[in-house]
Amino acid sequence: MNNNFLKQKRKLAFKIIISQICLLLLLLFLWELASRWGWIDSFLFSKPSSVIKLLINYFKTGEIFKHIGISLLETMLGLIIGTILGIVIATILWWNNTIAKILDPFLIVGNALPKTALAPILIIWVGTGIKGITVVAISISLILTIISAYNYFINVEVEKIRMLQSFKATKWQILTKLIIPANLGNLINIIKINIGMSWVGVIVGEFIVSKYGIGYLILYGTQVFNMELVMMGVLVLAIISFLMYEVVNLIEKKIRKKRN
Repeated sequence: MNNNFLKQKRKLAFKIIISQICLLLLLLFLWELASRWGWIDSFLFSKPSSVIKLLINYFKTGEIFKHIGISLLETMLGLIIGTILGIVIATILWWNNTIAKILDPFLIVGNALPKTALAPILIIWVGTGIKGITVVAISISLILTIISAYNYFINVEVEKIRMLQSFKATKWQILTKLIIPANLGNLINIIKINIGMSWVGVIVGEFIVSKYGIGYLILYGTQVFNMELVMMGVLVLAIISFLMYEVVNLIEKKIRKKRN
């Protein structure tokens, strides 16, 4: 029974992957066709064949690796620092309700502020280059992480907390044995969300100040009306974001298997 269930599950997963690939290829084919037949303006929308050709040229010269490397470094720094710092602050708020009440209005205002609009100010304060762009990436994911993680922590079942308290469990034991394990899936989801948030911060930062990176390629492409370059940057960004997301998915699956 279990073997049949697993086989059906694998078949379904395989069918979904094949369907996703076919849908992607169909969209690319329609885009190419529409551009070649004049349904859309190829100058404004480019076409997949031109984008792939340009990407191959960038790979041959090795120039693309420099841009990917810088953007990926900035994104990883923003993702790791923003997520860890956000979870630590959320833990402090859960630990001390008074601090949580004091910081509550500041978090609400901070979350409401348009962080991308404040990016130029942050870069002026911190400095240009990787440091400034990383801070922009952190600023976009930090408050969201704090609010999300804190809400997950305080919404753990009260009965379970009281049960541990009845066994004289310390607050640290409640945190490490109940709160964090109960929210492991939620914390992984926060990481998934922060992948996108960090990339937003990096791209915005590179639009403003950088001379390298994927954001710079997209901005430069728009300035010289080179839509192949713009779409190539978007394509590379989409692929890397997808791969990062899938890596987190694999980690999540391994964690779930160990817990089961």
